[in-house]
Amino acid sequence: MGTPISVQLTDPLPARRLEELAEEVFDWLREVDQRFSTYKEDSEVNRFDRGELALADCSADLRLVVEACADLWRDTDGYFDAYATGRFDPSGFVKGWSVQVASDRLLAAGCRSHWINAGGDIRAHGGPRPGEPWRIGVRHPWQPDKVCWVLGSTDFAIATSGTYERGFHVIDPYRGEPATGLTSVTVVGKDLGRADAYATAGVAMGQAGLRWLADLPGYEVGIVTSDELSFRSDGFPVLPAEPAGPRPLPGRSDLVDQPAPRIG
Repeated sequence: MGTPISVQLTDPLPARRLEELAEEVFDWLREVDQRFSTYKEDSEVNRFDRGELALADCSADLRLVVEACADLWRDTDGYFDAYATGRFDPSGFVKGWSVQVASDRLLAAGCRSHWINAGGDIRAHGGPRPGEPWRIGVRHPWQPDKVCWVLGSTDFAIATSGTYERGFHVIDPYRGEPATGLTSVTVVGKDLGRADAYATAGVAMGQAGLRWLADLPGYEVGIVTSDELSFRSDGFPVLPAEPAGPRPLPGRSDLVDQPAPRIG
């Protein structure tokens, strides 16, 4: 996937079993990379894009991803568009989806306390120790040694899309140009595939995405704009020891109407 992936298993299973489960996670993610990498000429997604494979002849996983991308295109008013770059590239969904599948498999195998991080897209269950939630920092977009927020929970998916590492790489499909209004969008919920896609769609919308992101059912958001303002929905799972700066806003419907402090 062109990104570092880390796995932490803290369930009280035998060490040998935990090693087996961790290797199964990496085997699955290597399989996903082989099938969906847009950088490998012989990947299934590239063969499908070139018309060498009909959809009916593709794997069940690729057919699922094609269908999910179509649903997300509809649900995001066209701003999540797997064809925004002129070719079929479902990467904005696949990374989160594949980590979600890995997490679901760990749960099914009896490993209820785990954490998987694929380049900042995270699925976490349980905690590092019994009764303690996972603590995950959302990186400050301009100061890599600082965080905007520290989030905590025993069951959440976190996806962040932004321009601070890869530049203006998210395309506004209606203008055909890179989106520039939002520097960082973090979406938190239960499904990492959707959270990943919603974060990408929010960045693509630019400033107009503030209202849409605020009204996402079942998901909470933290946003940093290109003019250095920060916003978060009232259910964003910030821990009490959050750094000074961003403050909770009165409610989801007021998200785009309230001033917020600069992140310093």
